[in-house]
Parts: sequence; C-alpha cells; structure tokens
Amino acid sequence: MPIDSDQFRQTLGRFPTGVTVVTFEVPDGPSGGAPGGTTVHGITVSSFTSLSLTPPLVGVAIGKKARAHGMLAGLSRYGVSVLAADQMAVSDHFAGRPVPLDADPFERLDGHPMLRGAVAQMLCVVVDQVQVGDHTFVVGRVDHARVTEAGSLAYVRGRYGRIELG
Repeated sequence: MPIDSDQFRQTLGRFPTGVTVVTFEVPDGPSGGAPGGTTVHGITVSSFTSLSLTPPLVGVAIGKKARAHGMLAGLSRYGVSVLAADQMAVSDHFAGRPVPLDADPFERLDGHPMLRGAVAQMLCVVVDQVQVGDHTFVVGRVDHARVTEAGSLAYVRGRYGRIELG
C-alpha cells in the first residue's frame, strides 16, 4: 500500500541534510521595478545534490508551489550557498519565515549574488530542467566555487543542527 505524503515527509525527515540557499536574478519589469535592472531572489533548499565530477554538475529541486518556482523559466544561471552552522536565521528568512536580516546578506561571485558567510558557494549554469512530481529539478554546471573551513548547518527531524568535523 502506498504511503501518504505526511508519512513520507516523516520518513525522509530522518535523513540529515545540509541547508542551502539558491539565489538568482530576474529582470525587473512593469511590476518588478525599473526596466533594465534585476532583482535578487533566494529560496532555502535542502533538496540539493552532487551529480557529476566531470563535468561538475549539481542539482536542486524547487517545489512547484514555491513562489520562486514561477521565476525558473528562462533562468540561465543560479547560485548555491551552503549555509554555515550559525546561519539558521538566514535559512528561515529565505524559507519565507518573517525573520529580518541585520544587513545585506549578499556578496558576489563572478558577478552573481551569493550569501555572505556561507561555507561553500557555487555558481551554476543551467543545463537542464526536469519536471519531477511536484518539483522541478534544475541541473547546473558549476563554473565557479569557493569554500571556507567553518562548520555547516544541518537539518533533520524538522530541526537545525551543526556538522563539525574534528
């Protein structure tokens, strides 16, 4: 007998994941600001995975009900910031919770917005988008990356934790 979505969510919640924020820019238009400019958007994503070393490919799954999903059409590149252990508020903010951030959270990697303080940052060129159930899986080729040695933020059983290597 198939399991229901609540049981499936509870089962998958036992699998600890890292926490990422996917960032991208969309052109401003009549409803988004002055023509010719862009607006930065971000969404917290735990469905992130490495796909290939040669070429370097990663993938992120964006839920079709997410506000950011409607902005995926025509997307040519995106950033992935792997959050540091002390970035729970940043995760909550980009997950749509009413958590204000103290300052501008962005810095640039090859001109693309990434989250300041992240333990890893990857700039990806979109190579494919695949419709999978209630998500769109966006495959990206990593063109630029940078890392730090800080501990990573983890998520398991609906709670945050830390990944520290001794």
